Amino acid sequence: MLHVSVRFHSCCLLVFVALLMVSCAGLPTQPEPQPSPPPPPPLAQPKPQPRIHPPITTSTRIFPDFAAIIAQPGDTFSSLASQYLNDPSLDWFIAEFNEITSLNTGQELIIPLHLNDKRRLSMKGYQTVPVISYHKFSRERADLLTVKASAFEEQMRFLKENGYRVITMDLFFEFLNSRRPIPGKSVVITIDDNYYSTYEIAFPILKKYGYPATLFIYTDLITSGGKSMNWDILSEMSKHGVDIQSHTKSHRNLVKRTDEESFRGYFETIKKELAESAALIKKRLDKEVKYLAYPFGDTNPLVIALLTKLGYQGAFTVERGSNPFFVHPYRINRSMIYGNFNLQDFQNSLTFTRDKDLR
Repeated sequence: MLHVSVRFHSCCLLVFVALLMVSCAGLPTQPEPQPSPPPPPPLAQPKPQPRIHPPITTSTRIFPDFAAIIAQPGDTFSSLASQYLNDPSLDWFIAEFNEITSLNTGQELIIPLHLNDKRRLSMKGYQTVPVISYHKFSRERADLLTVKASAFEEQMRFLKENGYRVITMDLFFEFLNSRRPIPGKSVVITIDDNYYSTYEIAFPILKKYGYPATLFIYTDLITSGGKSMNWDILSEMSKHGVDIQSHTKSHRNLVKRTDEESFRGYFETIKKELAESAALIKKRLDKEVKYLAYPFGDTNPLVIALLTKLGYQGAFTVERGSNPFFVHPYRINRSMIYGNFNLQDFQNSLTFTRDKDLR
């Protein structure tokens, strides 16, 4: 019995060892540890933009977005705009933000250090810009399209005395494209056609008040004498605040097709009206043409498509009304100033805010 017991235990031991060997053989081997990847390089920090650092005095406190100051002797809106905004022409921005029209020593002011275009919309409504239009001028008489010199002088003086700001066409389009805020009571002055009376009467008055204006010319009317201006006169005006832009080549109605015109012929003629006038102004005045005044104020989708293709940035009708920032850039309103207008009629053409719903 002893031999049987020993043999039984020996067999159990052999079975146990065999099972252990099989089990160990089936265990997965552990992979070699991999080296840790190097840490990523630190992200480049954006270079800080330079900020305006006006001198800090006992009358000045500078905060991240605005400056609180007490006006000192000699301070003006222009000098403060130059000091804090790097642009003296932004004097209106300081005045309008503080809702004042004059500046006195000891007056407390808040000056925003960053421009924005939020003034387009406010609790009072939304900002609009009137574009006014003239045609002819005369010293003695007036009719529907002819404004007397004395009336034009009175209207320009009214703008100056009542806080209006006459702005350039380019600045007006910066407002429309949300690139730059403009004064709340901004006005754009335009004149159509090439009549000599613009140079003889309107041009000296515009220079007297320092007002820019845009003159829309049709190039077939440019002559060397008579009632039209020539290229030398136009060049002189262009150098002194008058922006020369297109009124087409021949002043034909752009939307009316004649009985003799095929659609293809009409298309090519309209394209010529728009392209050749711009090319000639560029050649004679070295002036890029970006804007058009429609003859008779008429347009259609085809004309607008051609304007876009030819690089025009905007165009003007003669629909009365002021222009919000969301006006169609190729259907901009203009209010004609007629020769029989009194000063109240003129003022009624200068709406600069709209206080009704956007619906």
